[in-house]
Amino acid sequence: MGYYRAGFDVVGIDLEDHSDDYPFDFYQDDAFEFVKEHGHEFDVIHASPPCQAFSTASGKAKKHHGASYPDLITRARSVLMASGKPYVIENIPAAPLHDPVQLCGSSFGLNLRRHRMFESNMDIRGKECNHSWQTPRFQSLDSRMVKSGRLATVVGVHGNINYSGEFPLRCSAMGINWMTNASLVEAIPPAYTEFIGSQIFSYLEASNGNGGN
Repeated sequence: MGYYRAGFDVVGIDLEDHSDDYPFDFYQDDAFEFVKEHGHEFDVIHASPPCQAFSTASGKAKKHHGASYPDLITRARSVLMASGKPYVIENIPAAPLHDPVQLCGSSFGLNLRRHRMFESNMDIRGKECNHSWQTPRFQSLDSRMVKSGRLATVVGVHGNINYSGEFPLRCSAMGINWMTNASLVEAIPPAYTEFIGSQIFSYLEASNGNGGN
């Protein structure tokens, strides 16, 4: 949605079917193979590889369950570079991205933080965090805080729904009202990609005078 607001026509590709909660053209396919075959048809390619391989939570899961997650970022970078197209890779702060910039919900007036990193082969800029205005006013998802009567400074958008009215609060905090909770907890706010997309769109207009698709 952020790229759409920045001026692009958007096509989504994922191995899982998101046609019910994805607002643009969608193809259920292997994203790597799709880019290899169709990448030349697009002006910009954005990739958000699964982050489980680099998260603290998944590290605990791997230790407990013996699970193993592949490093899809390195593979994504290789495929994107081979496409010859401008690209963006988005992931969590612990991910091995090359010279990424950071975005935070606090920088866009959103009631969440959700730090995310963006790597690109274009010169993009990030935005400084501004946590100072985020004061305690939301029910916490931390049982210890709930037990002590303390409030959270941001809306927690992770895991299952815990109390009445939480889902619309999550949607409002993310700036998203078209997803299920299962998709919402994996998403990033459209404000992030609109900010990144606007920079890329301006770059493309300056380069060829046509904007992007």
